[in-house]
Amino acid sequence: MKLALITDLHANREALEEVLAHARGHGAQQFALLGDFVGYGADPGWVLDQARALVEQGAFAVMGNHDAATVRGAQPTMRPTARLAVEWTRTQLAPAQLSFLAALPLTREHGTCLFVHANAHAPAEWEYVLSRAEAVQSLQATPARHVFCGHMHLPMLYHLSGTGKAGDFAPVPGVPIPVLPHRQWLAIPGACGQPRDGNPAAAYAMFDDEAMTLTFHRVPYDHDAAAKKILAAGLPPEFGQRLHDGR
Repeated sequence: MKLALITDLHANREALEEVLAHARGHGAQQFALLGDFVGYGADPGWVLDQARALVEQGAFAVMGNHDAATVRGAQPTMRPTARLAVEWTRTQLAPAQLSFLAALPLTREHGTCLFVHANAHAPAEWEYVLSRAEAVQSLQATPARHVFCGHMHLPMLYHLSGTGKAGDFAPVPGVPIPVLPHRQWLAIPGACGQPRDGNPAAAYAMFDDEAMTLTFHRVPYDHDAAAKKILAAGLPPEFGQRLHDGR
């Protein structure tokens, strides 16, 4: 089965439309949505409706930190722009859409895979996988052979051998990588809705559990249109500028 891994959608309709079309065009048979459906972008309702439709068709989905904040409301410790985005998003969502977010689990398992937004060792604390050390901590916390998470917005792949030897590398888009089960793997597909590696193209990855390969992809989309919607909605201009810069 070819499984498309999409994370950090961030209410970006234009990016998600292109990623879904690209994934289906490359044979995706199922989807895993790794959280942060909302936040930053101007189309939270549309993105959630797409996510709900995919889940009804069997997709896996987990909660992200922006989703959790939207469910519970802005917290005093948040930055002013983050609080504004949370409260604006809450005004855009119907009760059924908020209920969908609230019901999302922190983790999902399927076969050799664990799906989680931030990390496997403390999913509810939203700690980032910043380096090999955090990746190893996550991999040692689960028997899953393939851990897929988001949160970092940067495409990355880590691995851990049975003897405890760890490695990492930045993937090249479009190049299949063998991810054989004699090692554990932690993959961060990169952000669909708000890339931050200097490349504004939307990111996602495709896991083929028969060939045991993982392919990272970048998909151009109309980030100018998405940025203009952010400004029109009255959201902080920096959210739109990030789409242009990919940072």
